[in-house]
Amino acid sequence: MKILILSKKFPYPLREGEPIATFNLSRSLHRLGWEVSLLVMNTTKHRFDADKIPPACHFFKNIYPVEVDNRITAWGALKSIFQGKSYILSRFDSGAYGLKLSEILQTEAFDVVQLETVYMAHYTTLIRQISNAAIAMRAHNVEHEIWQRYAADTANPLRKWYIQLQNKSLRIFEVEKLKEYDLLIAITGRDLQVFRDLGFDKQGLVAPAGIDLSEYQPGYNCFQKKLSLAFIGALDWMPNQAGILWFIEKAWPELRRQFPWLEFHVAGKNTPSWLLKKEVEGVIFHGEIEDAKAFLNSHPVLLAPLFSGSGIKIKVLEGMALGRLVITTSIGAEGIPAIDGEHFLLAETPEDFVRKVSWCIGHPGEMFETGQNARRFAGDFFDNNKIAKRVGEIYQKILSLH
Repeated sequence: MKILILSKKFPYPLREGEPIATFNLSRSLHRLGWEVSLLVMNTTKHRFDADKIPPACHFFKNIYPVEVDNRITAWGALKSIFQGKSYILSRFDSGAYGLKLSEILQTEAFDVVQLETVYMAHYTTLIRQISNAAIAMRAHNVEHEIWQRYAADTANPLRKWYIQLQNKSLRIFEVEKLKEYDLLIAITGRDLQVFRDLGFDKQGLVAPAGIDLSEYQPGYNCFQKKLSLAFIGALDWMPNQAGILWFIEKAWPELRRQFPWLEFHVAGKNTPSWLLKKEVEGVIFHGEIEDAKAFLNSHPVLLAPLFSGSGIKIKVLEGMALGRLVITTSIGAEGIPAIDGEHFLLAETPEDFVRKVSWCIGHPGEMFETGQNARRFAGDFFDNNKIAKRVGEIYQKILSLH
């Protein structure tokens, strides 16, 4: 069986959620005997060297990179208002990408074309015109919900208006495209139900982003030192930016007042310059780091103060797999059926975050035990090979009826 995966980001290195989710499922499907090829955008923002594909990605039968200039411009943002299109989406509607997809589908027959995120749904009509392949949407989240939540948390009236306007078009697109998929793979059960409520009535599957626990070896030296806090995530993603700013402004001053020695280490790809230049006592911005797992292993506590976004937050799951004590919001824990107080600590308000961090400082033994519970939980519920097996089985079922 042959799968062609369409992606807007190259799934390596494994430093942020979307590439990790794409890489892990693709590799596991390959291990199960599927032939997997990748058609991927090579954009300015997420650039990779197409001439030096890392050995870790050699399981792909073919990798087809396409140069796509989707840089954000003031003119593009303004034009989208008059066109009534979502600029959030339209930057990924590429003529060059469509031409390459057409060429591939006319040259080779695939059983499944798997779309990684709604941004790839621009190409469903083209796929139908050329190929008999089943179309599977792997929805990493409910995209319009991310922007809806972000708009709700935005104070600037003009910015709020623009986001809401953009999101209106995005929601229409996301809902209309539901009728074009043969299968919808949702990251969480809650997300699948949202798509059902929006009108999706075909085959659906819940398949969370999986991990291979053997690839996450915890480091425990940091538990013997003064407690430090960490955050890691793509900092060109607005929910992450908003969450970090919220924590620094709302919770951090009180934590530093109580614990003047405490440090908060923030790492993330594409960290904006204005954030790198922020001078907050005790907060250290690292920018993009080479080894995310080593960074997490340097700090016993992972913070994820997220108030927008949907789907599973991969870095939360990675922190749990490494035995870190994770403190996050209900949105940060979405799709992860862990138990507050047993596998992680839930915090929604500044006072909650202060209390939970204080508890960690005063209860190092219990904190370590909670991290160990989290690691066992991650291995039990998010085994990548088991998840890929379920995906492969439903592909077989759909192909038998297609």
